[in-house]
Amino acid sequence: MTRLPLEVFPLTRELIDIESITPNEGRVGEFLFQVLSDLAARFDGVVEKLEVEPERYNVFCRFGAPVAVLSTHMDTVPPFFESSEDEHVIRGRGACDTKGIIAAMLCASQELLVSGERDFGLLFVVGEERNSAGALYAAEHPRGSQFIINGEPTSNCLAVGGKGGLRFEIEARGRMAHSAYPELGESAIDKLLDALGRLRAIELPVDDVLGRSTLNIGTISGGRAPNVIPDEARAEIFIRLVGDSTATRQAVHEAVKGLAEAKFVLEIPAARFGELPGFETIVVAYATDIPAFAGAWGKPFLLGPGSIHVAHTLDEYVPKRELNEAVSLYVRMVRELKK
Repeated sequence: MTRLPLEVFPLTRELIDIESITPNEGRVGEFLFQVLSDLAARFDGVVEKLEVEPERYNVFCRFGAPVAVLSTHMDTVPPFFESSEDEHVIRGRGACDTKGIIAAMLCASQELLVSGERDFGLLFVVGEERNSAGALYAAEHPRGSQFIINGEPTSNCLAVGGKGGLRFEIEARGRMAHSAYPELGESAIDKLLDALGRLRAIELPVDDVLGRSTLNIGTISGGRAPNVIPDEARAEIFIRLVGDSTATRQAVHEAVKGLAEAKFVLEIPAARFGELPGFETIVVAYATDIPAFAGAWGKPFLLGPGSIHVAHTLDEYVPKRELNEAVSLYVRMVRELKK
């Protein structure tokens, strides 16, 4: 178990090696609670476990009355693989999304506390990779902060905006028959393929800052056997939003009409984030927990080490140089926002 003083490289590896694929965040939550309890004991802080679901909880720590809160998620996508490192990078599941970010935030907090800073906090949440359950819970239980610094891989640039997300399940129904007599059945898979073809052809919005909306057909399943006309088929689609979803929702329903049913699953609105002087800025195409916080934890900012291009891959890594840089950037951001 890590003990003070915290060091960003070994802490990143220790966090990576705790498997926390959604919804299995219990062990990493306990680890973070212990690390923050050590900091709180030394620097007169207060630590809380905020239960989201049984054995799943957010972890919050404050030092004084928090003006700014450093926050990110503790869950990862599958599959799990352990940490490794070389001279330049640390690899492993969650290296950049977001175990390295957690380590940088903890080390930044240590640096702030050692220098006498107060009135800030840390919030680590569950469930971002699936449904933002932790952030939604946190939105209902704010702690009075004016600013929230959210951590996602931005290559240490300050993101000024991020695309949202719109998720549907597309479900087609047919009638089973022997495949030697297809005229006696009705293929749900054929209907689904036609519906997906129409979906790929719909015109999606474009935003001057956030760019183009995009549509991904993420999963397809259905059928009973190769020699059976399929009576059911389904697909999951995810649209990256750049603005209001009304027209896009309508276009999805119109595209599949008569072939399948579009079942709404989730919407994450597109968002704009705060800027600070002297920080390089970018726009990100991915969704974050920020919309789920709904402003309850203050004005949002988005920054973190690592590249989103290697997140969710089997070669996930975070550059050591960026980890060190992120510690300094988080310290700087907290100080700037408290002025």
